Amino acid sequence: MPAATPGTPSLLRALNDRAALELLLTHGPLSRTRIGHLTGLSKPTASQLLARLEAAGLVVATGTATGRPGPNAQLYAVNAQAAHVAGLDVTPGRILASVADLAGEVIGSHELPYAEGTGPVAQVTRALGEAVKDAGLHLGDIHRVVIATPGSFDPRTGVLRYADHLAGWQSPTLLDELAAALPMPVEYENDVNLAAVAEQRLGAARGHEDFVLLWNEEGLGAALVLGGRLHRGWTGGAGEIGFLPVAGHPLVRQVTRVNSGGYQELAGVQVLPGMAARLGIEAPPAAASGSGSVHGAVHGAESGAMVEAAAALLAQAAAAPEGANLLLLREYATALATGLASLVAVLDPEVVILSGALTIAGGEPLRGLLEAELADLAPSRPLLVTGEVRERPVLRGALESALAATRDEVFDTSRR
Repeated sequence: MPAATPGTPSLLRALNDRAALELLLTHGPLSRTRIGHLTGLSKPTASQLLARLEAAGLVVATGTATGRPGPNAQLYAVNAQAAHVAGLDVTPGRILASVADLAGEVIGSHELPYAEGTGPVAQVTRALGEAVKDAGLHLGDIHRVVIATPGSFDPRTGVLRYADHLAGWQSPTLLDELAAALPMPVEYENDVNLAAVAEQRLGAARGHEDFVLLWNEEGLGAALVLGGRLHRGWTGGAGEIGFLPVAGHPLVRQVTRVNSGGYQELAGVQVLPGMAARLGIEAPPAAASGSGSVHGAVHGAESGAMVEAAAALLAQAAAAPEGANLLLLREYATALATGLASLVAVLDPEVVILSGALTIAGGEPLRGLLEAELADLAPSRPLLVTGEVRERPVLRGALESALAATRDEVFDTSRR
């Protein structure tokens, strides 16, 4: 049917339907009376609304409310089986894939290790297929997929930029090949941007319109959210702060060729073993195997071990922040603050969210020292907080992005 025009009864019904569905997602199962109270609708109108949504397959009766005087009230919930989405987190070492229902519950997952010599299309379709199989579904049941990668696809050329370490993903025909191989809409987004989406919808950024997420794992990156929207830049490269020149540190030239820049060389994961060694700090036994030195952002087989080793050093220092441990935390906080101060000076964000394995491992001691350094180096003082989405934040962000678009489509009852 044609789209409803402003002010028509069908549009008002659609708006009420959407409001009720959002309330059910937020609060869980609700009765007719409770939905009417929260939406301001009369009980008869709320009953009609629920009947309409139930007939459309968007809500289901889930039981009754007990423990109250009078008859038990029927409860309704969003029909989680009305649609399914998938998210993929692609790195040089592996692809993580998950499937979620319309309520956001993960119902299937698969981790596919990187297979040398296997092309991106084959790896994506296999990882997705296994996650869909784990969910007990078929590929045709998936309404939308969001794929997270390092770097970003240039909107003008379709070529992946800022991620030369992701083997095989630089082909100018890759997006067309993936579109042909997958039977559902596919979207692509930078991995750090999706970590910010997860924090915006589920974590520390809820209720904030202007924030920066500082990501610190294999490489340093940032997501910029301005006015509630991701800022991606002209080529999608906004937030590639590992390439940022920093004061007091040698310039790195031809940064895309060496896949590193001044900020990465100053404060990236690869500098922590050297910092600790200069201070006489021994790496924890479980982390000693990853204590080597690597130039530039670390990727591939050695990256996981180095991140684990550096995180173990920071966690060890944060557990007893005194003496040499305190010096390590303070030196690393100064390195991080040096680049972060430039972002704060340019963007003046309300909040800076610290995310990724290293800043999480440093805990409150590292956060406090970084806050003090940033107060000295930057002209404004944003709220500095630690990210709340700890389990696979990039993958969670991919699912949340896919869910947002799918709910917009499924919940648009004005077109039914």
